Amino acid sequence: MNKAVNDRVWSGTWVADRLGVELVGDDRLTDLLGLALRRNPKRAHLLVSNVLGKHVPQSPSVVYGHGFALGRRVRALLGDQEAARAVVLGYAETATGLGHSVADGVALAPYLHSTRRPVPGVAPAGGFEESHSHATSHLLLPENPALLAGEGPLVLVDDEFSTGNTVLNTIRDLHERYPRERYVVVALVDMRSEADAGRLEAFAREIGARVDLVAAASGTVKLPEGVLEKGQDLVTRFEDSHSGARGTARQAPTGPQPAYNRVDLFWPRDLPDGGRHGFTPQHRIRLESALPAMAARLAEALPSDAHRVHILGFEELMYAPLRLARELEQVAEGVEVTYSTTTRSPVLAVDDPGYAIRTRLTFPAHDNPADGPGDRYAYNVAGAGFDAVIAIVDDTADT
Repeated sequence: MNKAVNDRVWSGTWVADRLGVELVGDDRLTDLLGLALRRNPKRAHLLVSNVLGKHVPQSPSVVYGHGFALGRRVRALLGDQEAARAVVLGYAETATGLGHSVADGVALAPYLHSTRRPVPGVAPAGGFEESHSHATSHLLLPENPALLAGEGPLVLVDDEFSTGNTVLNTIRDLHERYPRERYVVVALVDMRSEADAGRLEAFAREIGARVDLVAAASGTVKLPEGVLEKGQDLVTRFEDSHSGARGTARQAPTGPQPAYNRVDLFWPRDLPDGGRHGFTPQHRIRLESALPAMAARLAEALPSDAHRVHILGFEELMYAPLRLARELEQVAEGVEVTYSTTTRSPVLAVDDPGYAIRTRLTFPAHDNPADGPGDRYAYNVAGAGFDAVIAIVDDTADT
């Protein structure tokens, strides 16, 4: 059975028709990606993944399966001996779960993801900037400082490569501190131009390292002249004329407040909930054994008439909610389970089946990131008709 949750109309049609943006490349691109607009001085359009589990509710098996399959390809590329010497690094915030799923596919390597949440007393082992993102500064905070110091391959995982600048910045920073001979770059989609791809190849020659690329699909984004200005103007005009663009495109319900229930998962003591400070193969073994009981607790807490259940992770906390959602999907009979996470990226919401972001919920930040407080968002959750929403947070965000 195909569990993928997608609309029949391509969710990039609205933007493509109005701005002339075009995706060119593999046939799978329009299955994997939709388009939206955002208020960003560097890039007006946003490639919205249908299989990442960030902006678009999706079957957790589909989300996890895409990352795991990429990890298997990395392991086949490296071979078991080199895979056991590797470290997998995912990018905050959107690729923390994808990177961890890739690491699960590799199976033999520890995992670390970048973060924007500093920890008092923990010195960064590295950091870099993301050129086109709404929030740019990344910190690397492994609990074990030696995690990045080995000479084995470094596997860098992001949801998309648009210019390759983030990868270049990462390799440049880490290669100065921890030089190595091999890097593997992994993404759901590689959308770089030939010139951008050439810059990475030239940089690899410059530092004397091998750089391999693994992607589920590849292509380019064709942007007509003046698209940035046109996109910003369209966002402004739409926000001024449509109140739904600032929040949800549907009215809030006027009935009684929904029931609220708090569930303690009894997360295993000293088991990390993700890769912010490192996650080892030994941690993975402990998690696999604990997942069935935790999913059973969630299933027991569901209302008896809940047939459409959504698991909502929070920002960088993508992996633990994803694994719990996937496990719940396996054990909860007669229940359709979907998964997505909140984000700090502001995107225009347009209630149109040809647009990737149809509704938007806005709320304050729930932690203390390095770049300070600000709004956070949940997309395509309001108005989706879920019978129950399970919000999974870590201790810091439990406010």
